[in-house]
Amino acid sequence: MEETQTARGNSMAAPAIFFLVFSFHFASKCLDSYTKKKGSIDDVDAQLRAEINKLLKEASSLSQPSTFAQAAKLKRMAAAKEKELAKHQEMHDKDIKSSFDKYGKPLMILKVLMYVLLTFWFWRAPVATIPSQLAQPFGKMLSWTAGPSIKDNVKVGIIPWMVISFRVSKLICRKMLKFK
Repeated sequence: MEETQTARGNSMAAPAIFFLVFSFHFASKCLDSYTKKKGSIDDVDAQLRAEINKLLKEASSLSQPSTFAQAAKLKRMAAAKEKELAKHQEMHDKDIKSSFDKYGKPLMILKVLMYVLLTFWFWRAPVATIPSQLAQPFGKMLSWTAGPSIKDNVKVGIIPWMVISFRVSKLICRKMLKFK
């Protein structure tokens, strides 16, 4: 009776752990793509860069000694625009950093705490059991921290399962976010 309850609990443990790992990985990838999108070149940056290039081209075309003062004036205007662009980019970087501090750090802390909690919770208990034919060359590696295999089944430990879940969720997130 107790053995069937443990088997039923462990049968749901593997998908639940995978779902948790996937959720955290998906949330961090969405946050990264949001900050990259927020950090991309906006219209103000593009406009300032175009104005700087235009001023520098005009200044380089004025190469005569009689137009030296006008060229110097255009170069000073371009330098002022470059300072304005640098200031705008610095403010933009601060906004991105503050959004990461606001959302990214708590997510990272929660992710680490959840992984540690899951590791302690399932340290000596198997997360799942699979037939030994499926885990033929990797049976001992998969059963690390779960104990010895029983009959023709291999017990899957928490650490190998979390590594597999992380890799699979990384692949799925990469494919999902590529199509958005």
